[in-house]
Amino acid sequence: MEFLVIGLGNPGKEYERTRHNVGFTVVDILCSRFGASLSKETPASIAATITIGGHKVLLAQPTTYMNDSGIAVGEIVRRYKVDADRIIVVHDELDLEFGSVRLKVGGGLAGHNGLRSIKQHLKTQDFIRVRIGVDKPTHKSGGASHVLKPMSKKELEIVDGACERAADAVEMMITESVDAAMRVFHTS
Repeated sequence: MEFLVIGLGNPGKEYERTRHNVGFTVVDILCSRFGASLSKETPASIAATITIGGHKVLLAQPTTYMNDSGIAVGEIVRRYKVDADRIIVVHDELDLEFGSVRLKVGGGLAGHNGLRSIKQHLKTQDFIRVRIGVDKPTHKSGGASHVLKPMSKKELEIVDGACERAADAVEMMITESVDAAMRVFHTS
């Protein structure tokens, strides 16, 4: 396996269209684009193998809850021996404007428990990230309820566009480079 693309989210119908599940949405988009279906990969994940630009890519979604995402990522990395610089994690980001897409290699975890779990299981945070902006909450209930509540129809339209752009970014990182994708997606 040359690349691993992990979309973060929570399993279950009640979480499907929440901010926290944008990573799952991007993996679903890539599956659709390449005619793939997710199936059981490890005890903690579902996945599909596709080819992007001649590169063998495993698309995966943890079947654990967000805070335990590292369990699934660790299982897959041990199975396929994927290096950190070939792991692309797609996730929601409170610190980015709603609907924006930004790429990052390594760096801080911005308080994201899914990323913290991945770092704990991989013993590194030097993986690639595709961050989809979901804005900070405007109410007092905090980040957890903000990312888990259903979105309005207008918000879903914006997020769906962001997820399409994030899928485009994943493809470009694999076929060209992270730097090339950053030049394109950080100017849009």
